[in-house]
Amino acid sequence: MINIKSQNTISGIGFLSAFAASVCCIVPLIALFASSGTLFGNFSCIEPARPYLIGLSIMVLSFAWYLKIKSIKQLETDCNCPEEKKEKFVQSKKFLGILTVFALLMIFFPSYANIFYKKPIDARNTFISSLNIQKINFRIDGMSCAGCEQTINNELLKIKGVINYKTSYENKNSIVTFDPSIVKINSIKEGIDKTGYKVKSYVLVNDKAK
Repeated sequence: MINIKSQNTISGIGFLSAFAASVCCIVPLIALFASSGTLFGNFSCIEPARPYLIGLSIMVLSFAWYLKIKSIKQLETDCNCPEEKKEKFVQSKKFLGILTVFALLMIFFPSYANIFYKKPIDARNTFISSLNIQKINFRIDGMSCAGCEQTINNELLKIKGVINYKTSYENKNSIVTFDPSIVKINSIKEGIDKTGYKVKSYVLVNDKAK
């Protein structure tokens, strides 16, 4: 029979798996408050493993609940003593419930992460000739939630010569309208890369991929 310590270890693994599944969205938020976009770089490699980590977390936590319910029923059946030994909080069903709720909040974090981000206010007042405007589509690795989009948008907003942008984590891209007489493509690419999300490729509208 699996003891209480093992049950706690199993539930802990479930929680950590859930946290790891969303770390690619949590870290950019921390980086934003810490004013350090490069903080994300070390965690971007986790994003492709997110579905597997979520699956692992759900299976492990389900197993932890199975063990907890089974142990409670076993105690009710076997224990004939008048006084039950008081259970520690970390060994209780309540603690496992709290752990499960936090794990679910981590799993679904990408769906509500955008509420923690303020939309950037474009205060630029730069005259740009319509003759110079170009549009470029950047393919970007590492985005997995609306918060990721906002991190990139916040950086694009700082780049002089960038007129407009539309970043999508679902399409894994950012379409940027810019004035090439003011800013070079490589400068925009470097700005995106600075956030920790990496530009995989880019293509100018009606042009060949670079």
